[in-house]
Amino acid sequence: MTTYDSKSIKILKGLEAVKKRPGMYIGDTNDGSGLHHMVFEIIDNSIDESLAGHCDHIEITINTDNSITVVDNGRGIPVDIHEEDETKRSAAEIVMTELHAGGKFDQNSYKVSGGLHGVGVSVVNALSSWLRLTIKRNGRAYLLEFENGECKVPLKEIGESQLTGTEIHFYPNKNIFSDVVMKYAILAKRIRELSFLNKNISISLTDKRTNKSEFFKHNGGISEFIEFINKTKTVLHPKIFYASNDNSSIQIEVAIQWNTSYNETVICFTNNIPQKDGGTHLTGLRAAMTRAVNKFYIQSDFVKRNKIDIVGDDLKEGLSVILSVKLAEPKFSSQTKEKLVSSEVRKPVEDTVNNKLEQFFQENPNDAKLIISKIVDAARGREAARKARDVTRRKGVLDSLGLSGKLADCQEKNPELSELFLVEGDSAGGSAKQARDRKFQAILPLKGKILNVEKARFDKLIVSQEITTLIQTLGVGIKQDDYKPEKLRYHRIIIMTDADVDGSHIRTLLLTFFYRQMPELIEAGFVYIAQPPLYKVKHQKIEKYLKDDEELEELMFEYGVKGAQLLIKESSGEIVHNFENDIKLLANEVIKSRQRIKKLSSVMDKVILESIMDGVIFDFTNKQTIDKSIESFQNWALKEETDGVKVNSKYSIETEKWSLAIRRINHGNEKISTIDEKFFISDDYIHFSNIAKKLKVYKNKNLYLKVSKDSEVQKIKTFSEAVEKIMSYIDKKLSKQRYKGLGEMNPEQLWETTMDPEKRVLLKVNIEDAIASDVIFTTLMGEEVEPRREFIEKNALNAINIDY
Repeated sequence: MTTYDSKSIKILKGLEAVKKRPGMYIGDTNDGSGLHHMVFEIIDNSIDESLAGHCDHIEITINTDNSITVVDNGRGIPVDIHEEDETKRSAAEIVMTELHAGGKFDQNSYKVSGGLHGVGVSVVNALSSWLRLTIKRNGRAYLLEFENGECKVPLKEIGESQLTGTEIHFYPNKNIFSDVVMKYAILAKRIRELSFLNKNISISLTDKRTNKSEFFKHNGGISEFIEFINKTKTVLHPKIFYASNDNSSIQIEVAIQWNTSYNETVICFTNNIPQKDGGTHLTGLRAAMTRAVNKFYIQSDFVKRNKIDIVGDDLKEGLSVILSVKLAEPKFSSQTKEKLVSSEVRKPVEDTVNNKLEQFFQENPNDAKLIISKIVDAARGREAARKARDVTRRKGVLDSLGLSGKLADCQEKNPELSELFLVEGDSAGGSAKQARDRKFQAILPLKGKILNVEKARFDKLIVSQEITTLIQTLGVGIKQDDYKPEKLRYHRIIIMTDADVDGSHIRTLLLTFFYRQMPELIEAGFVYIAQPPLYKVKHQKIEKYLKDDEELEELMFEYGVKGAQLLIKESSGEIVHNFENDIKLLANEVIKSRQRIKKLSSVMDKVILESIMDGVIFDFTNKQTIDKSIESFQNWALKEETDGVKVNSKYSIETEKWSLAIRRINHGNEKISTIDEKFFISDDYIHFSNIAKKLKVYKNKNLYLKVSKDSEVQKIKTFSEAVEKIMSYIDKKLSKQRYKGLGEMNPEQLWETTMDPEKRVLLKVNIEDAIASDVIFTTLMGEEVEPRREFIEKNALNAINIDY
């Protein structure tokens, strides 16, 4: 049995180096990667406890103040006094305050560890404004408190506990990190990976800022991971290939499944840490797969019928792989651990995969034939691509030395200072060419919609005129053909399309191209999306460009409330309120709520939402409270003269839940909508109810409004009506021009709004979650219609500018 006490903790170094150069230990402190790595380091410690067989649950909480709490039910950090420490501190304090102090430098406490060279938790402490450590161990609960990495409250006993485990609550230091706001999606992505890779552990993630939470437990392990990756794809064979070994020194797990797409998804892990660049484990896997496939191919009658050789690259089309190895003291090519270089890993992986894959083909001949047929098609495509490539090379199509005649290049030759605008059509291209600064801005007009690379093989891709023009202009080549991202000619590639349906489609096609064929350019931060304005607004003598409806409404609100006054007439006299401070805030909340109602009204009748905002309370506790709620609504509807709407309750035996059925008759047409009881405990319902409480102050008051200093006083019924009249008044005073295309702007306007580095707004394209990105691109651009329909229905509320 392994021991884990103070003797397991080895002391190597202090924490000052971490504070001076945090990037060396935790990653970039400006782009968010280092901030989230703080959480990952603590989670990794808990996972290591799980790998050692002492932890099966982890809870992560993002608190409302952006602090983080991580709790596990492991053994708890040792609390006894460390023998080698001259000041006789507890082992827990040493772990938190000394660099390279931990239980992972020999194999007595942990056989396998994913911790970052043992620096994890002490680095988190060093880079936190404060940290509280609670330990439950040996029937007792203990507390330690730290500020800026220094121990302020040494180990003290705070009570009894029959549980075991460690709780770390910390707040990142604002003087070190430029932004301390944690992103739920980034944490969820890593936690999801860990739950797939460690099927014996459950992990919960809760965001108290939004009340969002998820529970991660995947008993299917990496096979379930493959299902997750392929959920929007059409799989070639339903049975997932899974293999593992019995070697205790190097544990191997691999899951494989092919799908009908042309893209490969291979994700490698060592001790739960992902290797973007693969390594010896991936080399072993590819060698084994090629050998096993060729053996079945030769032994069956496929080779006689097809007369074509299969090479390793032919296996990549539609291939999904999860490869996980666990071993003591793995070696990596760099501190970032993006490539495994441990030579002893290759042979065990190769032997395991080769033997098990040969067995899989023998036991599942139908699946094997489907897989080999797919690989043979890929081999034919490779041959067709080679012939097409030879032709294009002879013509010099992919040679960046002979640039396209469409390209208006810039004078600057330094890629770091150069920009390339990809614009839609010759019309916009003409305006952009006149508007640009030719010193550093190049323009490439693209004709029509480019090829959807999600549905096309490589041989189709390199004969597409627009694609080859783009490849030629960028100068990096393309995957499968002399691809060299370091030769990129422009370090800002800016997609500039119209704000209509066609423009959005072209933008998506370009993003699909970059994601599938040149992902390194996105990862390096070289791809951007221009944000041309949707409106030009003139008020008095001031002109402004606004990028969307939200900015327009904000500007209208600011202009509208400047001269407006709310008058309340009482028996004691008249109270005059300018739209400032709390009244201005409430008016703004009313506008935001109206926007919310507009979005939600596509899935539920807006009259219910308006009634909630006007104070109607819906209580789904039981049938009696529901009936009372419906009666309150009907009384409100009668008062508001809302005709043609009938509401009653429905009970589902299957779900054992109540819902509201709303029947609306308009010009003889009947529309029925249903609202599930879940809505009445949702964030939206709470929001409208809170607004109703604030508006209640102005109910049953004699309200009057002056929309401007020079306007007449007018009687109004509600505060919300006052806001509507103010917005209506300012709308008539504004001169608005809505742009539907870049071609509508003259060159000066295009430069001023979209191309001038001093004034423009660009969106940088990034990949926070590669798997989620893969799912989205497959859903939107792939062959399957049903997942795309579901995606559109689910995200309809988020669609903007759909009136084009």
